[in-house]
Order: sequence, then structure tokens, then C-alpha cells
Amino acid sequence: MTATAELQQLSPALFFDTMNAYQRSAALKAAIELNLFTAIGEGRHTASDLARQCQASERGMRILCDYLVVIGFLTKERDRYELTPDSGAFLDRHSPAYLGTAVEFLNSAFVTDGFKDLAAVVRRGGTVLDGGVGHLGPDDPMWVNFARAMAPLMQLPAERLAQLLHADAAPAWKVLDIAAGHGLYGIALARHNPRAEVVALDWRNVLGVAQENAEAAGVAQRYRALPGSAFEVEFGSDYDLILLTNFLHHFDPPTIEQLLRKVRAALKPGGRAVALEFVPEEDRVSPPTAAAFSLIMLAGTPGGDAYPFSEYERMFRNAGFSGTELHDLPPSFFRVVVAPN
Repeated sequence: MTATAELQQLSPALFFDTMNAYQRSAALKAAIELNLFTAIGEGRHTASDLARQCQASERGMRILCDYLVVIGFLTKERDRYELTPDSGAFLDRHSPAYLGTAVEFLNSAFVTDGFKDLAAVVRRGGTVLDGGVGHLGPDDPMWVNFARAMAPLMQLPAERLAQLLHADAAPAWKVLDIAAGHGLYGIALARHNPRAEVVALDWRNVLGVAQENAEAAGVAQRYRALPGSAFEVEFGSDYDLILLTNFLHHFDPPTIEQLLRKVRAALKPGGRAVALEFVPEEDRVSPPTAAAFSLIMLAGTPGGDAYPFSEYERMFRNAGFSGTELHDLPPSFFRVVVAPN
């Protein structure tokens, strides 16, 4: 086969689709802002009906809906659009599992600006945005925005983590929730275990969000705030569990080991450190969601990463822990590293 014939067997579709992939997030963001998925859930199914409900042009609505069919968020039969099961569960505002608020953080300039010159990021080996997450002060409103926007996305994994740890059948627990944010992980443990006492550590303004959520969950009397930096504030001692949920990936291994030594010192004998994370396989390219998270850390942090389990094993061992266990947390894409003291 000649070189010309070989070339004719190839397709530039992956190149074309990838260069235009920004359109997918833009279309989804627009649909959420227009309340498109909610309108379909309420019974509007044609472009003209949806345009009236969403206060948009019929042409614009037709093209947006057709694009959402192409990328898998809607289905279409003749001129009628329907929600997919996933869209109905996660993007209709009437659903208790609604995730649309997450777009306020995931597509914010704070996240996307790190990708504007990714070649420079690759040359440097870390973010070019003045230290990424680390340069934001404790009073930056981004932290509160993050806590509010991402909370719905964390409800299911928080519930599954409580089940994994058998919180319902546990004795009285003293729990430290590091970088608590919205607080849902510690709150889920307190809901399942009526004898659990939770200390939530984060910036003071963010802890206001966590305390609101604790009030709503009916566990506020067993929920205490500890404002400050995880690297500077004194944790206290004799914790049964210390939660590190979606936190370690922001840092390089020496920094993680420094924190883990502090965590171990605050645990009682037999207590456990529990890290919920994006943990790819050892090949670092599977599963896709966990593996791809490394690029977000490259663009947004000086030294963060999506670490495979072998690296977590090493970091926990270097910090003095005797062993580690890895648990899947279906149906979420998170995995959990548990390290007994």
C-alpha cells in the first residue's frame, strides 16, 4: 500500500473533534443557564415551546438542542426532545440529585485560565498562575463559591463513604474533617453515627457553609469548626478518623508526607486516615476520569497530581503508617485510601 493509500485510510475526525471540544462545555453551560433541562422535564419538548419557556430564539434553541443530542445529553424523535436518564437525574433542577451548580466552579476562570497556555505549563511542570490554588488568601470568595457550587456533586460519594466505613454500626467516633469545604463528608458520618463528634477544619468563611449544611442535616450540636490552614493549625489528638477528601492531590509528595505525619500524630492508636481521591491505575491512563485529572492538577497547581495507589502506599508508609487499603466507591469515580495508625 502506498503512502497516499495509507493516508486515505486515516481520519482527521479525532483532531477536529478535540480542537472543537470547548464547544461541549459551552453548550452544556448555556443549557444549564437557560434552564433547558428543567423546561423539558416540565413538559416542553419542541424548540418553539422551549424557546418561549427559556426566553430564547427558536433558531438558537433548535441548534443548541440538536447539539445536545449529538453529544448525548438529549434524545430526539422528529421534532421532540427528551431528557436522557442521566440528564433527568443530574440536570433537571427539580431532581434531588441536581448537579448544575457545579458549573459555577468547574467552568470558572479560576479553573480554565490555567489552560490558556498549556505549553508553558508543560515546560514549567506546574501552573503558571502565581501558584494556582496556593496563592488565594483565606478570605478569597472563590473558596465559598467552591463549597456551595460543588456540594451537590459530593452528596452521593459522601453517603457511599459513610457506608464504606460502616458508620451506622460504629462506636462513638471523634472525627477530624480536613479541608472540609461544604462539610458533607463529615456530616454524612454524623448522620449515620449518632454518637460521632465532627471537627471541621477549613478557612473561617468556608466553615460557615459547612455549618449551614450541618444545621440542615440536624447534626449541628455534634459539629465544631476549627478555622485555619491544615499545615499550621493544631489538630488536637485522639481522633478515630481523619478525613482527607479531595485534598492531597493539590500537593507534591514531600508536602503530602509532611501533612500525613501530622495526621498520624493526631490519631489514636488504631485510628484511621481516610483519603478520598482520584486514583488512576498504575498505567496512569485508566480509568479515564481519574487519569485525566492529572492534567487539571498540572494546569492548576505547582506540584499536584492524580497519584496511583502505589504512590499513596509509599507516602503513607513514609509518614509512619503501617499499611494502606484501596477501596472503590461506585457509582462515583472516586476511590478511597484507608490507612490504619
